Amino acid sequence: MELFTKTLCLCLVLILTDAVPLDQGAPAAQDGDASLPNRCDGIEFDAITPDEKGIVFFFKGAHLWKGFQGPAQLSNELFQELDDIHNIGHVDAAFRMHNEENPDDHDHIYFFLDDKVFSYYNHKLEAGYPKDIQEDFPGVPSHLDAAVECPKRECPADSVIFFKGHDIHVYDITTKTVKTKSWPQLPACTSAFRWLEHYYCFHGHNFTRFNPVSGEVNGTYPKDARDYFMSCPGFGHGGHYQPPKCSEMKLDAMTTDDTGRNYMFAGPIYMRLDERRNGLHAFPITRMWKELTNGVDAVFSYSDRIYMIKDDQVYIYKTAAHYTLVEGYPKTLKEELGIEGHVDAAFLCNTYNINHTVHVIQGRKVLSVDLTATPRTTTQEIPIPLSEIDAAHCNEHGIDLFKGSEYYHYQTFKLLSTFKIAPLPQKITSSMMGCRDD
Repeated sequence: MELFTKTLCLCLVLILTDAVPLDQGAPAAQDGDASLPNRCDGIEFDAITPDEKGIVFFFKGAHLWKGFQGPAQLSNELFQELDDIHNIGHVDAAFRMHNEENPDDHDHIYFFLDDKVFSYYNHKLEAGYPKDIQEDFPGVPSHLDAAVECPKRECPADSVIFFKGHDIHVYDITTKTVKTKSWPQLPACTSAFRWLEHYYCFHGHNFTRFNPVSGEVNGTYPKDARDYFMSCPGFGHGGHYQPPKCSEMKLDAMTTDDTGRNYMFAGPIYMRLDERRNGLHAFPITRMWKELTNGVDAVFSYSDRIYMIKDDQVYIYKTAAHYTLVEGYPKTLKEELGIEGHVDAAFLCNTYNINHTVHVIQGRKVLSVDLTATPRTTTQEIPIPLSEIDAAHCNEHGIDLFKGSEYYHYQTFKLLSTFKIAPLPQKITSSMMGCRDD
């Protein structure tokens, strides 16, 4: 209990309405050349975008900031043509393209200046640029205020959302068509930013998080950007924290959904483990799954759904944009899976073939449930030489059973079901969970 309490306290420090990156370390001083702008003074950014490596750039006038901390520098030191060609020291809007079907465009950064567009990759201007905006993005107006990419699954199609005044222009990358909308609930955005599947409209020195399909704003906004997206003296919600030591880790659940997103759950927080190029970040579970106010006991993914178990309730969410709770849920464990009692962990091995069996760990036994059956009942019950398992996960490398800061690895479910003696435990590492090595 003492170990759990210590880990939970550390995790609680990470619970931010909008998380600060775990890998940025302690805040760096914003001082330096007094002639350079200081974003801690409360700057209204012209544009914000990550590059192909996940490094975020904040633009203002002729300057930019690289990352969430550190001093300003001239934009043309990293993107020299922005200043050399047009002799303008500003960017109207910018975004990182998401177009996996076209590798020639995917992960390229697009900058918009007046009526021109520039395409960069590896900080190098592509041949043939700049172009007129209409040449690359027909129907999109010039002199934009902001832009942000919206991949399919988060939007109905791979799209770019352009902002000009109070008008929203949604550009479909595949069809090259534009739909113009009005989102009066959203402030006029001077820059926009997609970060870990969430969307932010920056205005003044504040930001507002919004739904990229409807423009809906949930929660208390605006918030001061200096509290969340940079390190500033007198600001911040957890800027001095450090993630827990690996020896103090204690998971509640872990899963990979059908889109390949890897999630870890611990106490009231979750973390995306597959978004390493954007850093590891902790968020409250209620930010994504608002009904789960007390954490989870077990989680598994099946058929475009994520199943989340807490006490004797099962919550099922569609893995489409923003995880929508399926109508009629939660239901009891008995109704949904045909089992009763506390669930320690659950996993489903679905790496190579369609698998319809979920394995539920209760104490020293594993119950197998056929998810295609009606009603669902236990098809197999096997003993295991372990107890008090916290979480379980199955992928192409095998099955891991987590207990405290250690895990037990089985190459196949058959070995798990036949071994009478547990394998030697292995230590959770920083590369696995983003924790701190001891």
